[in-house]
Amino acid sequence: MSNPSRLAPAAPRVLAIAVAGVLLATLGSIVPALDRALEASEAPATTTLAVALPPPPPSEAPAPKEDWRTVRVQPGQTLGSLFADLGLPASTMHRMLEVPEATQLASRLKVGSELAFDIGPDGELRGLRFDAGETRRIHLAMEGDDVRREVIERAVETRVVVAGGQIRSSLFADGARAGLSAGVMNDMVKALQYDIDFGQDLREGDSFQIVYEELWREGERLRDAGVVAVNFVNQGKAYTALRFDRDGQSEFFDLEGRPLRKSFMRTPIEFARLSSGFGARRHPVLNRMRMHKGVDYAAPVGTPIFAAGEGRVKFAGWQNGYGRTVILDHGNGITTLYAHMSRLGSYRVGQRVRQGTTIGYVGMSGLATGPHLHYEFRVGGMHKDPLKVTLPKPEPLRGPALAEFRRATAPALAQLRRVGGVQLADR
Repeated sequence: MSNPSRLAPAAPRVLAIAVAGVLLATLGSIVPALDRALEASEAPATTTLAVALPPPPPSEAPAPKEDWRTVRVQPGQTLGSLFADLGLPASTMHRMLEVPEATQLASRLKVGSELAFDIGPDGELRGLRFDAGETRRIHLAMEGDDVRREVIERAVETRVVVAGGQIRSSLFADGARAGLSAGVMNDMVKALQYDIDFGQDLREGDSFQIVYEELWREGERLRDAGVVAVNFVNQGKAYTALRFDRDGQSEFFDLEGRPLRKSFMRTPIEFARLSSGFGARRHPVLNRMRMHKGVDYAAPVGTPIFAAGEGRVKFAGWQNGYGRTVILDHGNGITTLYAHMSRLGSYRVGQRVRQGTTIGYVGMSGLATGPHLHYEFRVGGMHKDPLKVTLPKPEPLRGPALAEFRRATAPALAQLRRVGGVQLADR
């Protein structure tokens, strides 16, 4: 049996421990509850209200996708035929023509021009776009029955190019080999045509250097913008031409500031072969010795013939032996004659013509065995050799005009000098 006297002292301690545990558990649950109650009492009271919000704005319809069709004008096409080919009604075109630029486009439509049409899925025209010159693009948009016009300015920049080459076969073939267009080569010929006969004087080994300009727009090359300076070494002699604007006109001058444009061109026809010189010869048709009072240039039928100098038409018609003929009176007793034409130009007797104007076309009318130009130069009624007659040189620039010429042409001249081995004409 257990001893009761030994268990009695332990019972009060066990009971005290149990009571303490219960108190701690009770306090543990009471303290958090009190904290939550205090927090709730400190937090402000909130009220939830139902507010009616405005409806969201309707989503905008996406802009119709543009569908531009670019058309290049072909020979014989008109604005009306372009509209018809695209299935667009003439009434739409007439609405477009109410815009002045569109009217000008229709009247001056050029082969190769590009027009862009924005045509919707329903086949109706939404817009028309075209260039009105190199710096302006016109955009016409259809807005119901109205046409909205927008002008887009397009910046054009000028770039300077330097090129050169050597004569090996022919002027234009060697120019193309140097990367030069026919237009640039023609400008060079016109600048130096008073000093060099490009049909007769060229020799293998001749060389040329050209400074010219190009027009560019939005990274695209538009066209050549003309020769600024040129140096040509012909048979060991250098000829230099510099472009300078005087009185609103572009002219070419030599290094001294003397105009290269003479009173008369050496040859009134481009790239023709001298087939017969001045002097006594056996006539190819009459087969007897006869004085040849001019020079002959063989060229294909239809080659343009130019007025050698400024003057007035003295005669335009048919002359026995000469066939279709034009005679120009240049004043001071000087006249020039152009014979054997296939057809005459548009000038008539009494009209004034400028140097370089086309007055007729090569043919073989009259006493001629083949197509050529017969050209005579007369002073006081006496025939002179057109290739040897001496005429006074024009006066050079002086004073402020010469100073401005030197300032304006210095950059182009410096570019010519930078090309290796360039031999410039003496001042």
